[in-house]
Amino acid sequence: MQQIAEWLANIGLERYAPVFIDNDIDVEVLRYLTDADLEKIGVSLGHRRKLLAAIAELGGRAAAPAQPTGEPNKQETAERRESIPAVVTPVPPSASADAVGERRYLTVMFCDLVGSTGIAAKLDAEEWRDLIGAYLDAASAAVMDMGGHVAKKLGDGLLALFG
Repeated sequence: MQQIAEWLANIGLERYAPVFIDNDIDVEVLRYLTDADLEKIGVSLGHRRKLLAAIAELGGRAAAPAQPTGEPNKQETAERRESIPAVVTPVPPSASADAVGERRYLTVMFCDLVGSTGIAAKLDAEEWRDLIGAYLDAASAAVMDMGGHVAKKLGDGLLALFG
């Protein structure tokens, strides 16, 4: 626990050492802390951001528990993860329970064509298909121009992700 107190002192947040010690937070636990965890133990918003940034800088350097042979080293895994572009990938069922993830802010947007049922009633099938296709193409282009990603096109709707 002395190690966590020294680490906190190095980043100018030694006032939280007793709280970390009372909550059994050591250098092995740091990588698993979330913003919500820090808020729960009473860390202010600015200090939470500073702590999360310092934890991120630690990367794979935080002391990790010994791995059984045959499993990848957590430091090597973290280094490999940093070299891969950040994309959402499903975790295989065989992954260990202590797999580390990343918390990010994400905006999800769904948009659709207002009054599409009434419009569809006035058009024949080919005109409707062409209208929806043009709408979805224009909406997709707008999403991509704003740095978003079109996750799915559903009928006359569009699901987009930003962040």
